[in-house]
Amino acid sequence: MMSIIFTNFARSIIRPMEKKATYKALLPQIKSLVEGETNTTGVLANVTAALREAFGERFFWVGFYIVDGDELLLGPFQGTTACYRIRRGRGVCGTAWDRGETIIVDDVEQFPGHIACSSLSRSEIVVPVRNDAGDIVAVLDIDSRELSAFDKTDQEGLEAICQHISL
Repeated sequence: MMSIIFTNFARSIIRPMEKKATYKALLPQIKSLVEGETNTTGVLANVTAALREAFGERFFWVGFYIVDGDELLLGPFQGTTACYRIRRGRGVCGTAWDRGETIIVDDVEQFPGHIACSSLSRSEIVVPVRNDAGDIVAVLDIDSRELSAFDKTDQEGLEAICQHISL
């Protein structure tokens, strides 16, 4: 039943005014996907699939990087190939991890130290994922082919989703 709901999302065109409603509808579905599940890889894979289905091509790349020592390691994702490792403080993902906050980049070409895993990426949002102790254990990374594709609505929606991911 869950895939029917996500498929219906993918068929609709997400207009700026509909983003908030999409996140509102998606949040309880993601909660039901991850609640009580201990398969970390499966949880992260399903969250990336749900986000990609809900937002379609607007989310050109959706994935997680998982904290491992002083690096972020590539985790489950949907999209083109990606970088395997990102050092703390490097690129958008490493900077979001280092600062402990969500970062929205309207034009990745203007971000100092941007790591170009794909030349198709134009804008990006990265959201830290915290464990119950408040430590950052991963980051959710989403890229778009469009400039300025992400805003406060995306930040709020994605932060709410990340609060329900337990690693």
